[in-house]
Amino acid sequence: MRPRQLTSAIWQLPFPVGHVYVVRLPPGGRPARAGYALVDTGLPGSAPAVLAALAALGGRPEDVRQIVLTHSHLDHTGSAADLAAATGATVLAGAPDAPVIRGEAPEPPPVLTAAEKPLFERNMAGFAEAGIPAPRPVAVDTELHDGDALEGWGEPVHVLATHGHTPGGVALHLPESQVLFTGDIIGTGEGRAVLGPFNVDREQAIASFRRLAALERVEVVCVPHGDPITEDATAVLAAATPETDWL
Repeated sequence: MRPRQLTSAIWQLPFPVGHVYVVRLPPGGRPARAGYALVDTGLPGSAPAVLAALAALGGRPEDVRQIVLTHSHLDHTGSAADLAAATGATVLAGAPDAPVIRGEAPEPPPVLTAAEKPLFERNMAGFAEAGIPAPRPVAVDTELHDGDALEGWGEPVHVLATHGHTPGGVALHLPESQVLFTGDIIGTGEGRAVLGPFNVDREQAIASFRRLAALERVEVVCVPHGDPITEDATAVLAAATPETDWL
């Protein structure tokens, strides 16, 4: 698994299920070294591959300053506990999802459409056959809310609540870099942007999709499932029809 560079400071780690993104942060500390943030952590057991990819970029575990979890599902939080322990990084997540990530509340089940049900069942069966365990709980150091800003990235990072996929999903918008981390609200396939499946509230998820698609200054869209959008992002998002996906 080789890191795929998307911008001068962002790499995709392309996992079979649930991509991880590495963001290089400005130098800090003494001696001053570049830092890193991780956006999501992959399935349980992904930490060694993430750390190996970080090393290939010249980073050490202790250089990771932040781990941002876009939501509570196991393909995003699965290796958060291992990576937090290995790096000492601060863990950030949307406030409504934080109790699930900490292990204090159960994961709310999705409300599946007829088209989603067989895919969901196949995914769950595949995880069971592969022996994928439930994520280990991890402390959420910072609970994120709509309108928050992340510090230490060297440019503005806007937190956008993306209700609907889970109660507390978040997206990150970097208008100077023109980058958007969407979480599972948006995925891609066959050159299209699509609504992510397995939502707890489909109508809220569609509204969140439309909110992200309407953002200005977006040229690179970092999705957890499918290929990142690196060309004609505005047009691809404008052409999406989330209302009719997964029906």
